[in-house]
Amino acid sequence: MLALTQLTALAWPAHACGCGAMVTADGSELLVTEETSVVVWDGDGTQQIVMRLTVDGDAAAAAWVMPVPGRAEVTLAEPELFTELDAVVAPERRVDRYFWPRPGDWPRAEQDTAGSSEGSAPPVEVVSQDRLGPFDVSRLAAGDPAALARWLENHGFALSGSLAGALEPYVAAGWEYVAVRLAPEGEAGGRGPVLSGPLEPLRLTFATERPVYPMRLSRLADTQQFLRLFVLADHRTTTEGTIGGDPVDVVFAGRLTPDELPRGALRQLVGEGRFLTLLHQDFPDPGRIDGDHHLVKAGSDEEFRRVESREELLTWGPVPAWQPVVGAPVALAVVAAFAVARVRRRRSETRPGAATGAQGEPG
Repeated sequence: MLALTQLTALAWPAHACGCGAMVTADGSELLVTEETSVVVWDGDGTQQIVMRLTVDGDAAAAAWVMPVPGRAEVTLAEPELFTELDAVVAPERRVDRYFWPRPGDWPRAEQDTAGSSEGSAPPVEVVSQDRLGPFDVSRLAAGDPAALARWLENHGFALSGSLAGALEPYVAAGWEYVAVRLAPEGEAGGRGPVLSGPLEPLRLTFATERPVYPMRLSRLADTQQFLRLFVLADHRTTTEGTIGGDPVDVVFAGRLTPDELPRGALRQLVGEGRFLTLLHQDFPDPGRIDGDHHLVKAGSDEEFRRVESREELLTWGPVPAWQPVVGAPVALAVVAAFAVARVRRRRSETRPGAATGAQGEPG
């Protein structure tokens, strides 16, 4: 706790995202524009979190801090996992056709087809340091945030007072930290390119009594936060509460089996079969975030898939259906009237005395 109070004198910027805190060097900025994560819960006390961050800004390097409830194994994950997940949860697309024309349809207009200890805590040590692709990954033992500050300072970064304060609940709970330095490789002696676009995904595997997605550090964000969280478990999953955000929205819920998936990263995570739940949540006021998301079994395994529908004028080939339907009786009436008129004319021509010309009466 004493180390945390000492860190409050440091005021370099710290940007939060749903999975942890992003720290940049003095004078540079880095914005997490998108965060997508996958939680895999085996039900046996082992949890995986696969995260992909999309960033933008002028920072050539940054550090990212992720608190975890147990010692984590960190590896690179497969980027195609997220493409495969997006394909699975894509909404069903349906076209609803209507018969009678609407404004803009007349006569045959083209249709629009767009549609987050005390002093008796044990000493803190750096468990390991590894290079994974563009990441320098350090795993730090639990109990003392000063170790995290030392690591950051050695790499040119420092914790702000607000971030140090936000770490206090994790220190009290005995959590550990995964500290990741993001640094794209540049030319020798150069500053290197700025961090931009999707970063390579990372996989964290750790032991925990119940599945959790850390969110508490997101309360430091200055702008609205959005969480997109995939959960693979034995059953449909929900959260215990909203932790200060809007209600959690279920976007997809369905059981996956390996037979219905192509060979790839997702199929490996599904194993013999798992239930996939996709949760969305908005945090309009990140300062109200008051905890981490604890994931629990939903009340039922009811499946759900969104449907995106668009409306089109019903056509038969290139012709709107209403035209021949309405036009046919009119055409028949015209033909019938023409036929009747023709019959009447012929009858009038064959009536006695209808002949013309001067002829005398028989003598």
